[in-house]
Amino acid sequence: MDAWEQLVTSALLGTDRRPPALVAPVPGASRTTAPVGEAPVALLDAAAVHTVRRRAGLRPGPVAPAPEPAPEDGRRPLPAAARRRLALLLADRAAPAPSGGRRGAAPDLAELLPQWLAAANERGFQAPASTLPALLDAARARTDLRPQALTLAGPRGLWLARLNPEWKFALRGTSGSASLPDVRDPEGVRSLWAEGLFAERVALLGALRAEDPAAARSLLASTWAAERAEDRLMFLDSLRAGLSDADEEFLEAALTDRSRNVRSTAAELLSALPRSALAGRMAGRAASCVSLDRTEGAETIVVEAPHECDAGMRRDGLLPTPPTGRGERSWWLGQLVEAAPLGCWPGRFGGRSPEEIVALPVTDDWRGELHAAWCRAAVRQRDAAWSRALLGPPSAPPATGPGTSSLAERAQLLSTLPEDERARWVASFIAAHGLSEAFQLLGVCAVPWAEPLGGAVIDALDIAREAGSYPWSFSGVMGLAERCLSPTAAPHLDSLTALPPEPEDASPGAGSYWSEAFQRLVSTLRLRADMLRELDTEEPGPGRPTG
Repeated sequence: MDAWEQLVTSALLGTDRRPPALVAPVPGASRTTAPVGEAPVALLDAAAVHTVRRRAGLRPGPVAPAPEPAPEDGRRPLPAAARRRLALLLADRAAPAPSGGRRGAAPDLAELLPQWLAAANERGFQAPASTLPALLDAARARTDLRPQALTLAGPRGLWLARLNPEWKFALRGTSGSASLPDVRDPEGVRSLWAEGLFAERVALLGALRAEDPAAARSLLASTWAAERAEDRLMFLDSLRAGLSDADEEFLEAALTDRSRNVRSTAAELLSALPRSALAGRMAGRAASCVSLDRTEGAETIVVEAPHECDAGMRRDGLLPTPPTGRGERSWWLGQLVEAAPLGCWPGRFGGRSPEEIVALPVTDDWRGELHAAWCRAAVRQRDAAWSRALLGPPSAPPATGPGTSSLAERAQLLSTLPEDERARWVASFIAAHGLSEAFQLLGVCAVPWAEPLGGAVIDALDIAREAGSYPWSFSGVMGLAERCLSPTAAPHLDSLTALPPEPEDASPGAGSYWSEAFQRLVSTLRLRADMLRELDTEEPGPGRPTG
């Protein structure tokens, strides 16, 4: 037993039972046993001496290979003011939120980081190398930041992520295209597709899809059978961009995939192709369930839901088992109508327009189920005409609208309309019904809010402020306004930052809250204007005059 093991044994058994052997001060001298009273101290002294000896005699291990150099990032660097702003936004990310809800007039920097990242990426900037660790940490903590944060981080961020297990999400996330080969270089494309990281392969497939859809589809088909189920699902989802009838054969084959999620996605994509065989099959099934009855001079939609979900329906993507609390037949009907091309219904109903079809009465309480399925079909097929019909006029109360009373479904329908029409519709809705039911609708409007939407939101907030309404119920809309109002609206809001007179029936403290909320709104809008100005500042280059 060597000296170190003897010391360990003495420590485990106790110095009373096993007194430690003292280390001889001179190499080669004999060892002695410490007196009983001095044994504990002697043990510690001996352990200290042996520790130094062990460390001094430790042989260095093999040298680890140095990491490959970081790749070049050809994008232009951020202006100095924008670099400082990014550092501040990333530093504020970890700051604890104030207790008792958001109060005070200071902007919430964490909520402005996504907007700053998007603006920087639109202008083609690269992230400073010193901010890459904080940027990857921010993306790890907030999944909503990942696409924009990883795009700004670029190829150097991906290189750095390989060196830290905590950033491995970046290797399967969205990466920038700076490290991709030219899509017109077949050898480079094949090499990266065979050897690249998943994030690189997804980005490559998207870039190739935009340039040559047929080549992208052929590349995906070449390795489809060997891909993992979750990877097949992600690759299949990339076909949404530029989806066309040329994709039908590949998608039809995917209907027999081993993964249920892959099968469902393939069926969803095929149903968005009105001329596909699947869309035709679904149209036939849906038409057998929904018809127009003209008896007794009145025209009514009659619904006969399916009595079974056969093998063909399951192959085409129908899920046979309904969610808890949902009837089987209504579940199957909803899926059939949702997947049927909307173009099949005018012919089924005597050449009527979508507005006229939606206005027809429906028998046996099937109206809600049928209209909800048409809503989902309009969203899936991006059909603006059907969306308008199902939305109805914005002045109509949501509970009596033609399509659906669900604000979430209305928001999805709005997303199919052009941006300016969407803004006008929501502005009219707010003017008619106020802000209490408009939160989800505002979330699908393009940022910054175009007029008349921005003015409608400000007017509605001012009305609530003057009425002394319960202010905390508007905190969500106020937060949206901070991020979505045009920065040019700040001067028009200055008059609303003053403490308003409180009506007798006002909520206690409402005036103070409204004053602080509008001060925060104004300061946030001005900060957003500063952020954009910093990004647009031209840095003086070599030999360029600075004055």
